Amino acid sequence: MAEETKTIRMIIERQDSPDSQSYEEEFEIPYRRNMNVISALMEIRRNPVNAKGEDTTPVHWEMGCLEEVCGACSMNINGKPRQSCTALVDQLEQPIRLKPMDTFPVIRDLAVDRSRMFDSLKKVKAWTPIDGTHDLGPGERMPETKRQWAYELSKCMTCGVCLEACPNVNSKSNFIGPAALSQVRLHNSTPNGSMHKAERMDAVTGDGGLQNCGNSQNCVQACPKGIPLTTSIAALNREATVNSFKSFFGSDYQV
Repeated sequence: MAEETKTIRMIIERQDSPDSQSYEEEFEIPYRRNMNVISALMEIRRNPVNAKGEDTTPVHWEMGCLEEVCGACSMNINGKPRQSCTALVDQLEQPIRLKPMDTFPVIRDLAVDRSRMFDSLKKVKAWTPIDGTHDLGPGERMPETKRQWAYELSKCMTCGVCLEACPNVNSKSNFIGPAALSQVRLHNSTPNGSMHKAERMDAVTGDGGLQNCGNSQNCVQACPKGIPLTTSIAALNREATVNSFKSFFGSDYQV
């Protein structure tokens, strides 16, 4: 019976539209075992009444897979950027404070526009272009040791948490951020992706690229997938040095 009367307090920073002023609204909802933050938000959506007993609008947020794969449900939870699907209520200090990520423009409430991150991925060509729809065969095999660390980089779900944690990604900077840099290393390492390595390196050594990284290492600590982001950035810095020598001495120069 004690569990049935237990409640959860949540203070949510809300914003009705991209141009409106943000405000806080408190909610008190029934507790259930094994609840995560999304379960609590769903409870508010079922019964949109705030802690004062006033009818309100349902809280808006994004979600997809509900198992830390899609990256859509990123938000600041008790001051830390993370996935709300894996944030368990029992492990959070109350009142639970939810805010949208500051790095991205707010669409509504906890939902943000992550276009900045996707535009950075376009800038560095974070894909392997393959012309035609015919069968190209199995392709070249990667050595197992290289494949293993490349697989770790491929776990990125473009959640935006690393950009939110990075002090160098902000409204006054055009830094592309750790997610795009790590994807450059991934695609440069594959046999097919390496064909466009020079284009990617030009992008990451240009405006908003590697030189904007302050090496705070917040990104690697915040990444929910444990991706070695700073290792990728260090590797790209070494590669950028090699490229600068090649550019200075000519394409025939070998390092």
